[in-house]
Amino acid sequence: MSRGGSSSRKDCGEAAPVPGRDDLQRYTVQGSDFIVNKRYELQKTVGYGAYGIVCASQDTESKEKVAIKKIAKVFEDLVDGKRIVRELKLLKFMNHENVLSIKDILVPMEGKERFQDIYFVSELMDTDLHQIIRSKQKLTDEHVQYFIYQALRALKYICSAGILHRDLKPGNLLANSNCDLLICDFGLARGNEQGAEFTDYVVTRWYRPPELLLLSTSYTNAVDIWSMGCIMAELIKRKPVFPGRDYINQLKLITDVLGPPGEDDLAGIKSEEAVRYLRQMKKKDAVPLKEVVGAGATENGLDLLKKMLMFNPSKRITACEALKHSYLDQLHDPDDEPECDKTFYWEKDSKDLNAEELREGLWEEILKFHPDAK
Repeated sequence: MSRGGSSSRKDCGEAAPVPGRDDLQRYTVQGSDFIVNKRYELQKTVGYGAYGIVCASQDTESKEKVAIKKIAKVFEDLVDGKRIVRELKLLKFMNHENVLSIKDILVPMEGKERFQDIYFVSELMDTDLHQIIRSKQKLTDEHVQYFIYQALRALKYICSAGILHRDLKPGNLLANSNCDLLICDFGLARGNEQGAEFTDYVVTRWYRPPELLLLSTSYTNAVDIWSMGCIMAELIKRKPVFPGRDYINQLKLITDVLGPPGEDDLAGIKSEEAVRYLRQMKKKDAVPLKEVVGAGATENGLDLLKKMLMFNPSKRITACEALKHSYLDQLHDPDDEPECDKTFYWEKDSKDLNAEELREGLWEEILKFHPDAK
């Protein structure tokens, strides 16, 4: 099962030498040039993200299958450019079995002063949970347990590093045929600085928690737990549980299932307009989660799901607590669920960066892999 694209070798065209550079070769991918070191042999396209194209490749030195992502025109949009710099810093900073790792950032052929595109190398996975959920592959409760356990194991580490992912969804959870799982796409992630205010326009709508729908700019890792609850429910139901058309409809779908929030839940909401809106909602009882996700859920699974899908983020279970839940008893191993031993910090995280500062930031990441690059 692939993440997209045909399995045909033609996806990446044929390798052609780059004039004047014996160490580089050029491929044509979806009408775009991929210029990579001869160490990497491109094979097929496997994914298309907001910022670029991903190709399956062979590392001819290690004989390992890898993914190479090309991000084109990184300085065209300064906000997106900053997110790309941050993502590369985050991927280099983290080291966890269930988090995508960065293996290499290729040195641009144009050199430091003129490059416009970035290529980085990571693990190659077979598929993602979005594709698995929509496939005809049978998913047992053991599958759900194993996927959720690995994702929560990663979230414990991510949280301990002071990082918010802010865009968890099935397509950002990669998997192999043996069900090993990696969290990827940290393009919207950032460090959880004390007292910082964040944008509420993060997390794909169907996986966005109530506090973001209510325009909160001060939130915690509980946003990622809500998203994980939506993913778990979708694995069981085999379709999204809160497929809202817009943020008002999204909030309605959530309260249709959970019921309107109580007064203690409203106390933490800063927006008076949001509180008025919630108080005006028609009173109704919560719908049992078993009716929402279907008969495939176990009682233990439903209990964990309920604790992740709490309207009030302060009442939501944490990743550490979730790993100890009875639903995951067969997998939980306190000696093999590591935390990060340091906190991610980027001194420019809260600053606006110009193109030159972005160029310096990207080159700094390239130098971590290629100290002699010029």
